[in-house]
Amino acid sequence: MERKVIGKVAALENNPSTIDHFYFWTDKDTLLNPFDVVVVEHVRGSKTYGVVEEISHITDSESFLGEYFSNDFGSLDVVPNTERVGMNFVLARVVKNTQNIYIPVQNGQRVSLGGREDIEEALGLDEVKNKTVCGYLQMYEGVDGAEVDLPVYVNSDFLIGPEGAHLNISGISGLATKTSYAMFLLNALQQKYMATKEKKSVAYIFLNVKGRDLLTIDQPGQSLSDFDKAMYKDMGLEEKPFQNVRYFYPYGGRDTIKSYVRPEVFEVQRKAKRAKKFKFSFKEDKENLDLLFSNVDDPTQTMESIINFIVSEQKPFNTVDSWDSMLEAIQEMGEKGGSAASKEISVMSWRKFKRIVKKSISIDKMFTDEVRPEKDEVRLESAIRGIKPNEVFVIDVAKQDENMQAFVFGAVMQAVTRLKLGDFDEDMTAEERKQVPDRIVLFVDELNKYAAADAPKSSPILRLLLDIAERGRSLGIVLFSAEQFKSSIHKRVSGNCSTHAYGRTNSVEVSDKTYSFVPNTYKNMMTRLKQGHYIIQNPVFHSLLKVRFPMPLYKQDKGDN
Repeated sequence: MERKVIGKVAALENNPSTIDHFYFWTDKDTLLNPFDVVVVEHVRGSKTYGVVEEISHITDSESFLGEYFSNDFGSLDVVPNTERVGMNFVLARVVKNTQNIYIPVQNGQRVSLGGREDIEEALGLDEVKNKTVCGYLQMYEGVDGAEVDLPVYVNSDFLIGPEGAHLNISGISGLATKTSYAMFLLNALQQKYMATKEKKSVAYIFLNVKGRDLLTIDQPGQSLSDFDKAMYKDMGLEEKPFQNVRYFYPYGGRDTIKSYVRPEVFEVQRKAKRAKKFKFSFKEDKENLDLLFSNVDDPTQTMESIINFIVSEQKPFNTVDSWDSMLEAIQEMGEKGGSAASKEISVMSWRKFKRIVKKSISIDKMFTDEVRPEKDEVRLESAIRGIKPNEVFVIDVAKQDENMQAFVFGAVMQAVTRLKLGDFDEDMTAEERKQVPDRIVLFVDELNKYAAADAPKSSPILRLLLDIAERGRSLGIVLFSAEQFKSSIHKRVSGNCSTHAYGRTNSVEVSDKTYSFVPNTYKNMMTRLKQGHYIIQNPVFHSLLKVRFPMPLYKQDKGDN
């Protein structure tokens, strides 16, 4: 294969070639970009591949003052008699040698642009098995006749297990389009596992935390541009929205829902038996009480002791059978000198507990003791117990306050964990147990609300997230998450993610030690990435990749709330 030669290796006394990096010079008019792949002929007929990290320009001028003098002592209109000799020199990072020979590349060796096969081999794309598309790569933009466009695939075993699991997406609000990229990947996963006879089955649970973002994902999207259509075709994806979608809305009282969903959209979903109102009953959901304290620092575990007191049905809670009667019993425990006062827990602790619990349970109508299936009502845990392969559950919490959003998210995580641990097996038929998906993917935006680096150590939400991050791969629970600033996330959550996607962010964020492994040029690029572009990191790739992705295939309802 004939390659376009663009320069030669320059190994200097002060800038030698190493096993990790090398420099080469090239013509000043050659339009290279960071992330471009270059090829160098190496010893024993091998080839070394490098990825462009930094590009500099230099002339034969020795100083800024000399440059000033050569323009007639600072004249802006003068045209020098002789143009300065100039060239570009490029720093490239070694990513692979075709024969695993990693001695430094030699001075004077020719440097070329790669073809499609070179790029795939250099970046590790030719070794990907069990492929799931994760973006579209454009290489050598601006070099006439050398442009290469190709889809980028990731091994789904490193995305949803068993080899690796969990995806984290970061980027500033709006321009980074975090939700859109997550939905693109999830749609690709669903298409893959619906179209092929894979050994493992996958189901999906999305939390809708903003407006109407995810409340129409089963409706076809607006017309795509020709370029987006070409991308979908090249990536082998059909132009269709999510399939097998069911929506769950928090009960709002008097047969209403607490949601931003448009009434006409909800009515269509309800008539199609694809929408339910979810509730939490005291008898079956009282063990979730600790989730109301996710943002309450409890160093002495007093709140936890009270919850255990209630759940274990110690007097007077042995006769409690509803949320209202629970609040009455808590009131009794908080009365100073009350006959039923606990000796181990102070009256003030009971009163604090009451203030926190009453604020949520008395106001939010989803806490009820009557679940009416004939009115399309369901306990959230019961619904999750019945999730089937290839189904998508969208759980809407956008209109809830932050405390209630955390409560619902925690309840979802607990239900999924119990399902995968087999806690419900005794109540399920053999056929129902067979239908439990091998993998359940949870997607949540604004992860910083639940797994912040400074979250209380006693937070039950954080404990659940850490458990999923560290054990989820083996259990078959996969977390897809997004947030504005990766540096604000608990290190054990982000550190257990096998795949990371970096969208546009700011200079303060990239200066954090979280990004210490990223070359400076790439950090600067992160502050100016275009919408629809992401930098991807995954164990199967030999280097960070800058990819783009098309518009989502579902209807995006971004109207005013």
